[in-house]
Amino acid sequence: MKKNKPKYNQIIEAAVEVIAENGYHASQVSKIAKKAGVADGTIYLYFKNKEDILISVFEEKMGQFINHITEAIQNKNNANEKLYELIQLHFSQLSKDPHLAVVTQLELRQSNPELRLEINNVLKPYLTVIDSIVQEGMKEGIFRHSLNIPLVRQMIFGTLDETVTNWVMKERKYQLIEQAKEVHTLLTEGLTLS
Repeated sequence: MKKNKPKYNQIIEAAVEVIAENGYHASQVSKIAKKAGVADGTIYLYFKNKEDILISVFEEKMGQFINHITEAIQNKNNANEKLYELIQLHFSQLSKDPHLAVVTQLELRQSNPELRLEINNVLKPYLTVIDSIVQEGMKEGIFRHSLNIPLVRQMIFGTLDETVTNWVMKERKYQLIEQAKEVHTLLTEGLTLS
């Protein structure tokens, strides 16, 4: 399988850097190849085109992230702890990789509608994790029973997404991870029983 080959991973990592530094539209395949240390033609052994590279970057990074979150929340005692862990991991993953943060928060949004549709499909498993935490919290009686799950999912993901975007736009001048506790409190106070 192509994904298990070292050059595939080299190209993915190079693409994250090149796209973050140059912007998606100015990131020629030749720049990505040069950064990856491969011939231009090698890229096409793994990817159809530049859009395929962008989608693959997101699939790879999001896939790793979802696996990491799924493992990390398994040993948490309740939905409240799981949500806090998800928030912390979301922020720490992107703060550890500023190039990836630029790509996910800025460059993916400038893509065409077909590409955005593919990106939304890649996001679905992550949104499903959020849904499962909310449903668990409702069953546990920690969160209100009357919650509109799609709306709550949108509020949680939207809050995390906007918090990271703001951090990127402010040129990462503060510690993103330090926002986790306050974001968790703001979200859960809207979800908990009064």
